[in-house]
Amino acid sequence: MGAYALRRVIQAIVLLFVVSIVTFFLIHQAPGGPAMLANPDLTQEQVAEMSAELQLDDPIVVQYGRWLGHALRGDLGNSYNAIEPVTAVIADRLPNTVILAMASIAVSVLLGIPLGVVSALKRNSVLDRAVAGFCFMGTSVPVFWLGIMLIVLFSVRLDVLPSGGMSTIGEDFSIKDRLVHLILPTLVLAIGNLAELTRYTRSGMITILQEDYIRTARAKGLREVRVVLAHGLRNGLIPVVTVLGIMIPRAMGGAAITETVFSWPGIGRLAVESATSRDYPVVLGATLTVAFVTIVFTFLTDLLYGVLDPRVQVG
Repeated sequence: MGAYALRRVIQAIVLLFVVSIVTFFLIHQAPGGPAMLANPDLTQEQVAEMSAELQLDDPIVVQYGRWLGHALRGDLGNSYNAIEPVTAVIADRLPNTVILAMASIAVSVLLGIPLGVVSALKRNSVLDRAVAGFCFMGTSVPVFWLGIMLIVLFSVRLDVLPSGGMSTIGEDFSIKDRLVHLILPTLVLAIGNLAELTRYTRSGMITILQEDYIRTARAKGLREVRVVLAHGLRNGLIPVVTVLGIMIPRAMGGAAITETVFSWPGIGRLAVESATSRDYPVVLGATLTVAFVTIVFTFLTDLLYGVLDPRVQVG
């Protein structure tokens, strides 16, 4: 176990290193430069002076080496737009994305697993076909379109939910107000994960329910609820765990569209805004943050396999 963990840590470090190289070189090779240098009020001399001050005139390899040296000491540089440390900018936005991502995953798990189990038990029934149709639509509908349609329906037409933001402007903080603002973006971010989780749960449960030990449990006279939950669901959750291990970091990294549509001040929206304005340090910091979260949850998923199925040998 120790050797396995050490190997995974080394792999994580190498992967983060590769991600940093690719991201650094791609964003610096994009046409244009930081938006601050495109200010029409600046003269050519001022632009050249600012570029030299930001050390953007140095060769790209030199710039990366300098950035990497600071990053290894925990310094990701300063944001060109916010004029403050990148770590502070990310720390301010990251909790908002975590709240949104965890809310969407909670909705997906609480609805997706029961729907998948019931659909497997009622295989080929009207309910099963209805669930299949929902899953097909959930994985097919574009996120931005769904978000806009929900805003039109619930915010414009019915006027029962806010169209964006995390809280009502001008009002004091309240949990109720925060939850109301969380509903629409959570639904949009959860719909694809919910459909995928339902499909995987259904598929896993159909396979498990055909196993010999399930038939033996039923032959012994055990209640169907106990057979399904105690004997079937635990083993049927193994492929679901794989999906969850991917969903959680994907919900955080892929929330950019949802956060942009609903003006949710998270790290996804921050990455989009920073990429648009060529705020190199923030783009790098946001990318590495998402990559780190992905690596951590992948590692935790592997460890959870052994808890659900003792036959799985880690190493």
